[in-house]
Amino acid sequence: MKPYTAAALIFLATAPAVALAADPVSKKDGLAVSGYDTVAYFTEGRPAAGKPELETEWRGAKWRFSTAANRDAFQAAPEKYAPQYGGYCAWAVSRDYTYSADPLAWKIVDGKLYLNYNKDVQKKWAAELPTIIQKADGNWPAVLAKPSK
Repeated sequence: MKPYTAAALIFLATAPAVALAADPVSKKDGLAVSGYDTVAYFTEGRPAAGKPELETEWRGAKWRFSTAANRDAFQAAPEKYAPQYGGYCAWAVSRDYTYSADPLAWKIVDGKLYLNYNKDVQKKWAAELPTIIQKADGNWPAVLAKPSK
């Protein structure tokens, strides 16, 4: 097979995933994480409501922060603070579908923020760590092409 043909096949095979990854953030009314400050999970160890005046845009969503310092930290390294799987329920993504998440059902694992649909689902998810993260990683971002439940 000619090199350019192999490259074309690889591009075609990955094109849908690339297109989907352009806007993979779960949002409600345009807000990521229901307006909660994602940096606060790391710095304060708890969810904190963001303020409209401390807002930035990233990946097609508005992200709010409780302090200017948290907003600035996010702008400097959004991938570090953004929840995994675009803020969708981590348990749902591991089951190969997407579902909204509750910012109060959260956990940081290996320096990454994960959200779940609710605290009951979070308990199921936590009981299966770390294999469930591996499953979800394998489903992401292709799962975005499937219907939400």
